[in-house]
Amino acid sequence: MMTDLDTLATALYVRVDDALKASPHLVPWRPAVGIAPTLSDAELVTVAAMSALLGYTSERRWLRRVGRDFRHLFPYLPQQSGYNKRLRNASELLKHMIRMLAQDTSLWSDDVWVVDSTPVGCGCSRETARRSDLAGWAQYGYCASHSRYFWGLRLHLMCTLGGLPVLFALTGAKADERETLHDMLDTAPDVAATHPGQTIIGDKNYYGRDFERDLTDRHLDLLRPARKGEPERAGAHLFRPLRQVIESINQTFKGQLDLEQHGGRTPSGVIARVLTRILALTAAVWLNDKTGQPVKRSLIAYDH
Repeated sequence: MMTDLDTLATALYVRVDDALKASPHLVPWRPAVGIAPTLSDAELVTVAAMSALLGYTSERRWLRRVGRDFRHLFPYLPQQSGYNKRLRNASELLKHMIRMLAQDTSLWSDDVWVVDSTPVGCGCSRETARRSDLAGWAQYGYCASHSRYFWGLRLHLMCTLGGLPVLFALTGAKADERETLHDMLDTAPDVAATHPGQTIIGDKNYYGRDFERDLTDRHLDLLRPARKGEPERAGAHLFRPLRQVIESINQTFKGQLDLEQHGGRTPSGVIARVLTRILALTAAVWLNDKTGQPVKRSLIAYDH
């Protein structure tokens, strides 16, 4: 079966709309008295995912494109300010849809996960770091993979080898990766509970007796390279080729989904834009899986 952006938009809209009808509590809060929105929440989620797939970082430019080329899918569009406000208020809905789509794929049952973090830059000047609404959450950090310092956040990702996001978190640039992984697992205890014996592949930053004991208590097995002074660890010969998977997934977010050009200026704005990109990748993997595509993480059919 051939897939394209219209196919993805239609499938995603129907899936989200059915979920909202079955679980009305997922609908973002709005005052009981007032004008009902003409653009439905399912349409809002779909429009947002499409913007990430097509590489739009400007909401104004994206809404003009939708009005020109996608009126057959979305007869009504709000102004940019209204769209932005509704998207920021829909963060919990976006997170729920990401999990729902992920669980509806065959990749959810994979027995190997890869985990890592990647920088999400939020500014390039000292004045931005001092005056931004993100100051205090965003921090100066160092990216060893690219040998550079940055000011911003880190996106922590746990994915399957097929590129399906399983867990994620957005933290300050200096957040400890081990503590963040611990918090991610605590926030979604059902994920680890339904995957006993899972193997997690991480880099050298995921170390420590207490940390590994905690994973063992959760029935999770950690595979990582040995740190300096440590003896060779079991499974080291398997590590290098599989370890590159998470780097490839991070590059998909940055190269194809423009993660570092998110354009957010407030915490809620950054969160919504990052979630939109995670949803876009998850939706693409979901549809590719349902239609039997050979490469589940391919975005080629949806990025034009």
